[in-house]
Amino acid sequence: MTLAVAAGAMAPALLFATPSFAAGGAAPVAAVAVAADAGSPYDDMDIDDLRIAILRILADPDSGKRVKEEAGALLDNGTADEMRAWLETGYALAQGEDDRVTLVRLLGDPDSGKRVKREVNELLDRDDSAEIRTWLESGYRLAQAEDDSVAIVRILADPTISDALRAAANAALDDGSPEALRHFLEVGRYEV
Repeated sequence: MTLAVAAGAMAPALLFATPSFAAGGAAPVAAVAVAADAGSPYDDMDIDDLRIAILRILADPDSGKRVKEEAGALLDNGTADEMRAWLETGYALAQGEDDRVTLVRLLGDPDSGKRVKREVNELLDRDDSAEIRTWLESGYRLAQAEDDSVAIVRILADPTISDALRAAANAALDDGSPEALRHFLEVGRYEV
């Protein structure tokens, strides 16, 4: 948020200091007009609408610690301009940081298998916020399902397991859904 406020405060000084603007050409004025026309969806919102947009972000279960802290601070004492700036740029930065923290936590999770760890390491190496968000929303589920399948096959490879556990493990594999695999590993095998 501090970065966004500083950038907003420095923008006029940087704009007027550029050589093309100082030369008095019409191109910079047209470029500024086009940029102003493009706008953002938050430009026409009043402070109540901005608060609702921020509250919706807070209600999202994917919102992490930094997003919640910054959004809470804005709701407590942020101006409409600060809220707009955060919604336009600060939110994506905060969510990106929270997503990276989630990836690091997955690396330390004992339930994370080889595929999850491999994909997390690749994502951290590339450091692409959009790709990380997409993976967390859909790719993680698939990677975890593959790792869960391997874990269930390992259980089946143990010749000392009971017939009931073998049947439950095979049923989870036959279902094949990520939810069924995870449920078997977290709950089903212990119930049997």
